[in-house]
Amino acid sequence: MTVLEQYIHSYFGVTLDDISKISSYFQLTTLNKGDYFLKAGQICNKLSFHKSGLIRVYVATEKKEVTQWISTQGYFVTDLAGIMFNKPTKYNIQALTDCELYTIKTDDYNRIGNFIPKWHQLEKLFIARCFTFLEDRIFMLLSMTAAERYKLFFENQKELFNQVPLQYIASMLGMTPETLSRLRKKKLE
Repeated sequence: MTVLEQYIHSYFGVTLDDISKISSYFQLTTLNKGDYFLKAGQICNKLSFHKSGLIRVYVATEKKEVTQWISTQGYFVTDLAGIMFNKPTKYNIQALTDCELYTIKTDDYNRIGNFIPKWHQLEKLFIARCFTFLEDRIFMLLSMTAAERYKLFFENQKELFNQVPLQYIASMLGMTPETLSRLRKKKLE
């Protein structure tokens, strides 16, 4: 069973037969370091499950770039506004390292409901998981101090500190690179 199939099975309890049908629509694709999965202004026409590598989701404003997320193995990568509503994205999604992804095109994604009767229920669970994940991130940014956000992120994503430019992590945590450096130095003391 691939990591995609394991994810589908563990999170959604899909039968092995249905897992096989669903995963047959996903193709193993690659992104080289620096390649874009999606650029701001484009309409996303695919959904990918992240098998390996690191991907940065960010918005470029006139004054700075704001990192929304750094995706690692086991997460889905897409722009839901594009997939669900055919809207152009505001995000750039770029590979920070060479990446492998299991990718499904929107047309194939929409066909799955034709042969798996409970697909729409599974899709609803998937979107609910995405939504609650974002709610938790928003709550963290609004309710925690910079030190608390750093501590929580460091405990859960320690390996990223050696793989990703620190300004990306600082941006994702809603702080300046200087604040992140100060917090890291304080932790080392």
